[in-house]
Amino acid sequence: MTQDPPPSENPSLGLFKKYLTEHARIFRNREVLRHSYRPQILPHRMPQINEIASILAPSLRNETPSNILIYGKTGTGKTACVRYVGSELESASNQTSLCTVVHINCEVIDTQYRVLAQIAKDIEHPEEISSDKLRPHIPMTGWPTDQVYLELKNQLEARGGVLVIVLDEIDKLVKKSGDDTLYNLTRINSDLKASKVCIIGISNDLSFKDFLDPRVLSSLSEEEIVFPPYNAPQLCDILLQRAEGAFMENTLDEGVIPLCAALAAQEHGDARRALDLLRISGELAERESAQEVGERHVKLAQAKIETDSMIECISTLPTQSKVVLYSMILLEQLGQAIFTSGEVCRVYQEVAAALELDVLTNRRITDLISELNMLGVINTRVVSRGRYGRTKEMWFDANSGKIQEVITKDPRLTGQGLAQMDKTWVKKTLRW
Repeated sequence: MTQDPPPSENPSLGLFKKYLTEHARIFRNREVLRHSYRPQILPHRMPQINEIASILAPSLRNETPSNILIYGKTGTGKTACVRYVGSELESASNQTSLCTVVHINCEVIDTQYRVLAQIAKDIEHPEEISSDKLRPHIPMTGWPTDQVYLELKNQLEARGGVLVIVLDEIDKLVKKSGDDTLYNLTRINSDLKASKVCIIGISNDLSFKDFLDPRVLSSLSEEEIVFPPYNAPQLCDILLQRAEGAFMENTLDEGVIPLCAALAAQEHGDARRALDLLRISGELAERESAQEVGERHVKLAQAKIETDSMIECISTLPTQSKVVLYSMILLEQLGQAIFTSGEVCRVYQEVAAALELDVLTNRRITDLISELNMLGVINTRVVSRGRYGRTKEMWFDANSGKIQEVITKDPRLTGQGLAQMDKTWVKKTLRW
């Protein structure tokens, strides 16, 4: 009969004791490598920072600054720069020129009601909240939108000064709720006397302007600023700055930061990607009790990030896209490393019927295949078959077993459906 090992002297620390002692030598402060960390200096973004500051400067004279639209790919420093300028603006304002910056993440707060209510909540002062004369508090749900807008306007008039509203991921708001929010906010100044409002929109998607009414677009995009992607040397500078505060001395191999920068530069100059690579490389080295972070850890971190992002991407796919993807997995399990769009359509029709789903047309299936290719889930190429025309061939670049695992977790595709679809089922059903 086996006995359990004796408990440690301090059970509350026993399991994590080694992590508190051995692993303290890699990181000094890993939070420095997080996206949310705001450094005092933003390398290679002073031209954009100065341009934003020059546009907002009239607010310090209690004048209305122009609205701004800011574009750039993910990880190009848009949000960080706007937050930095906003913080400096609030610090520079005083009693005669009250400037307040409200930052709204439109990926989370994505309806007109919630945007207006959040702005009202953010501009409330603590002393007003405890006062008996407090204006009515706007709930996050329950009021007519017109009433929310009126109360927000009254709050702005009562406080005066200039309010800068930053709408981060503004394209998400427009695509979900239309441009009514922007229409009202860009025209609110005509209803105000003692207060002014400026809008800053931040977006990764230039095409979102196609969803805007021309009147809204003309008033919103008075100034436009484009943030270019970082190149590899610029990413090196960013990582060197962060690494100084994040890692203990002599824990980074000299090739680690250049490799992280080079890999991220290939991904459209994404500084977030570079920071994630560096942080996860350190964490992997830490977990194996390595003396320092090496290039091997960076390559392992890259593989981990790609796997994690792939899993997230697949888990959020629509049901029909998952069924098309699963049809490809069944073909691969039959030994076909490369398969054609015609073969995928044949298997898909049977799988969709077995799951009691609407069967899409071949044209729509081809569109879904193109979307999967664009997302990097599969690889495709068009090949010529001579007089038989051209066809699209496709194959998996990643581990299809992991993809199948993610798909089968979808509650809409569980039960009798996917459980019975194995190699034997495909061979029998399609007479392979």
